[in-house]
Amino acid sequence: MKIGVVSLGCPKNLVDSETMLGLIHEEKYEITNDPSEAEIIIVNTCGFIESAKEESINTILQMAEYKKSGSCKYIIVTGCLSQRYAEELFSELPEADAIAGVEVYDEIGSIIKRVMNGERFIMLERSKPDVIYTSKETFLPRILTTPSYTAYLKIAEGCDNCCSYCAIPKIRGPYRSKPMEQVLKEAKALADNGVKELIVVAQDTTRYGEDLPGGKLLLADLLKELNKIESLKWIRVMYCYPNNFTDELIETFASLDKVCKYVDLPLQHASNRLLASMNRYDTREEVETLLAKLRKRIPGIVIRTTFIVGFPGETNADFEELKEFMEQQRFENAGVFAYSQEEGTVAGAMPNQIPDEIKQERYHELMALQAQISEEIHKDTEGQTLEVLVEGIEEDGSGLHYGRSYREAPDIDGLVFIENPGDIKPGCFVKVNILQGFTYESVGERI
Repeated sequence: MKIGVVSLGCPKNLVDSETMLGLIHEEKYEITNDPSEAEIIIVNTCGFIESAKEESINTILQMAEYKKSGSCKYIIVTGCLSQRYAEELFSELPEADAIAGVEVYDEIGSIIKRVMNGERFIMLERSKPDVIYTSKETFLPRILTTPSYTAYLKIAEGCDNCCSYCAIPKIRGPYRSKPMEQVLKEAKALADNGVKELIVVAQDTTRYGEDLPGGKLLLADLLKELNKIESLKWIRVMYCYPNNFTDELIETFASLDKVCKYVDLPLQHASNRLLASMNRYDTREEVETLLAKLRKRIPGIVIRTTFIVGFPGETNADFEELKEFMEQQRFENAGVFAYSQEEGTVAGAMPNQIPDEIKQERYHELMALQAQISEEIHKDTEGQTLEVLVEGIEEDGSGLHYGRSYREAPDIDGLVFIENPGDIKPGCFVKVNILQGFTYESVGERI
C-alpha cells in the first residue's frame, strides 16, 4: 500500500505531517511523493484565513481526481480545516473518506486501517492518552521533508493569546508546552541525524513553559540546553511575542553562540487603538522599548515582523501611523496580510469592516514601502562577510550556488547567491563576501 502526504500551511503543520509520515513508515506502508501512484492520499490542511481555506479545498479536490486518473482509493483530510469545519467537509466533500482533526494525527495508523475497511467517518478526539505532551521518555517518529540539514522543532501546541482576529485557539486548543526533556531528546535525535539548523516553532515560542509545573517562562532555559548540542550549528527561533520577550531572553539571544541573532516578532500594527481592538498585550511604546533593547544588546540583530492592514475600524490615520512606524523602525523583513474576516472570532463580528479594495490598496502600499526598506538594508550589507548555509545550485547553468545566512529563515526570507563557489555541497557552511544587495536577495563571493 503506497501512501502520500500533502502538507499545507505553516511549519507547525509541517511537523505534524512529518510525524504522520514517521508513523506511516513504522506501520510498514510505502511512502510516495507522487500522488498519481498513491493508493491513499492524506491532505494535511490549513484553515487559518480565507485564502488558506480555499487552497486546502482546491488541493483536496485536485487529489480526489487521482481516484479517477491514478491509483488513489482513499482520501484522508487532516489538519486545521478538518478541525474547524469537520461536519461541513464530511457532508460537502464525498471524495473524502475520513476527516481527522489536529488532536489525532498520532493515530493515523488506525485511521488508515478504518478507511481500508470501508468506513467513512469523522475523528476529532483521540482514543488514547495524550502521549505527545505527557510522555517524558519518548517522542513520536518523524520523516523530515525539509533538507536533511534543517528541521523544525515544535515545542508547544495551541495558543492562549486570544487575539480578536484569530481562530487558532478554537482550532488548536489552549497552550500546551512539551516537557523540556522530550524537546531536548527530539532535538538531539535530529542533530544526530545530520540536522545543523534547528528552527524552534510554536504558536507563541516565548510563552513556552508557562503551563508546566512551576509556571515559569522557560524558553531561555531551553535555548541554553539546545546550545549544548555539539553538532548543531544554528538555532533559529520563530513566533516570538513581545509581551513575554524578557530581559533574560534578550541576554540569552545575545550570549549563546548557536542562537541566530534573528528574531521573528509578529507585531500586527502600531496604532494603540487597533492593538487594543486586536486584543494584543502591548502598546506601541512598549514595543519600541523592546526593539531598542534588542538592537542595543545584540548588534547586527535581524528583526522580522508581520502586520495586518484593513482590520475593522482601521482609519487612514491608523494606516499612516503604521507606515510611519515602519519607516522609523526599518525592519529587515516584514510580511503584510490583508485582514481576513473569520467567523467565530471577535473581530469577525465587529462593525466598520474595511472594503476589500481598500485592504488591497493598503497591502500593496505597505509591501512597496517594506521592499524599499529591505533593499536599502541589503545594500548596507555590501562588503560584509557572512557565514552562509549552502542549499543548492541554480538550474540556469550560471554555476551560482545559493544559501542563507543567519539573516534569512527558510521559505519566508530571501537568499544569498554565491559566485565562484568552488567545491561546495548543500548542508555545508561557507564564508561569503557580499558584493551586491537587492530587495530580497544578495550576491556574494566565496572567500
